[in-house]
Amino acid sequence: MQKPKGTYDIYGNKAEQMLYFRKLAETLMNMYNAKYFETPIFESSELFHRGVGETTDIVSKETYDFKDRGDRNLTLRPEGTAGIVRCFIENKLYAENLPLKAWYYGPMFRYERPQAGRHREFYQFGLEAFGTYDPIMDAEVISILVNLFKLLGLKGIKVNINTLGDKESRENYREALISYFKPYINDLCDDCQNRFEKNPLRILDCKVDGEKDIMKCAPKITDYLNDESKKHFDKVKEYLDAMDINYVVNPNIVRGLDYYTHTVFEVEADIEGFGSQNVLGAGGRYNNLVENIGGPSIPGVGFAIGVERLLLALEMEGIDIRESSTPEIYVIPMGDECKSKSMNLVNTLRLNGFRVEMDYNNRNLKSNFKNADKLNVKYIIIVGEDEINTKILTIKDNYSKEEYKVNVYELIDFLDEKLGDNDEN
Repeated sequence: MQKPKGTYDIYGNKAEQMLYFRKLAETLMNMYNAKYFETPIFESSELFHRGVGETTDIVSKETYDFKDRGDRNLTLRPEGTAGIVRCFIENKLYAENLPLKAWYYGPMFRYERPQAGRHREFYQFGLEAFGTYDPIMDAEVISILVNLFKLLGLKGIKVNINTLGDKESRENYREALISYFKPYINDLCDDCQNRFEKNPLRILDCKVDGEKDIMKCAPKITDYLNDESKKHFDKVKEYLDAMDINYVVNPNIVRGLDYYTHTVFEVEADIEGFGSQNVLGAGGRYNNLVENIGGPSIPGVGFAIGVERLLLALEMEGIDIRESSTPEIYVIPMGDECKSKSMNLVNTLRLNGFRVEMDYNNRNLKSNFKNADKLNVKYIIIVGEDEINTKILTIKDNYSKEEYKVNVYELIDFLDEKLGDNDEN
């Protein structure tokens, strides 16, 4: 039996990196007063068709759709926003104190071509902020991504931003794009020809036609913004300037989802050899999505990160974010008669916060020392009959090979001092 194509097993170093990143994300979200949300891995197919958009590649090509035994149309979630919005509406969270910031972390599913950093089952970390039209929230959401990448040690972080304007601005721009692309329709790829009538903004996001001159000369959204949309975008830039966040206005950013209005953004880092697109996180504002899914008129703004792609970028930069899970202490019981006392000792040490392993297989002393070396433990504790009778434990520093005799009642203080000093060094 083998795992399905496009999936992978998480263990070893990768598991340690994933756990560390989740812990870092949780810590950062607490700093921003964001609350953790978890939604079902599968939802009604209609949610993603209405939320993500019928014309997006995600819905039209990449979703895992199926019928359950009740003949209901269900879909494995391809992204996190729609599920969070559904939860926000169904549980009437709009009646609580707003704005509400909701963060999530979990597996998503898209049927796409597997490649480095991209899988059919992948993990996504994201944030959704509901309840304010103020552009200051756009800037804060962008700053979270920037600060996260800085905390991870990435360099050359840059924000690419654009605005799609409000509904009026976007509709004016849509008509301008239809007029512009109509003479060139046969020069576009099949996907873009399908997008022409349904959602011409998505043509600008095409990876096939992106470098053609007709794309470079296409109308810019900034020329079709009304005054309100211009003011919103100017304020976002003002707040980014106030936080000393480096950004570039890129009029070709439209994002691949239909629900965006006003600000859209992509955050990248300078990673040598990572490819032409160093984007690691992206998002934008969606003032109409809650209403489109069946809720009240509540604005939102958010971002998402593909965790595997981020970890690949860190690997290419030589950044190891694993947190040590190596045992600090190895306990050796000298025979079956000493195992009960050893288990009591191990349990006490673990309850006091130490990482402890012990010999379960009745190895001889020489084999146990070899095993301690493999585990790279700092201290070895030997528990024999003499130690049990005298309550004086033999402790060996496995690095310096120095030995100590420590009263069992003073053991915790001894290890706190020794391992505390070791952590500081």
